[in-house]
Amino acid sequence: MSKSCKGLAYELVKCVAESPCVKEKGQSVQECAGKQPPEIPSKCVGLRETYAKCKRGQVDMRTRIRGNKGY
Repeated sequence: MSKSCKGLAYELVKCVAESPCVKEKGQSVQECAGKQPPEIPSKCVGLRETYAKCKRGQVDMRTRIRGNKGY
């Protein structure tokens, strides 16, 4: 895993682990990561989308040279 997206990945896992999907329903973090807002907070959905953009940026050659924006 690239270092530029590592912090986002940790925050995403932490957010999903604290969601009602994991705590109340007893599902794993991996099962809940793809769920939509009623089961996980919208903050987690935003983190998931930001993480996907970060990973996508690693494939784009222009972004690889300049580096990922933000985080």
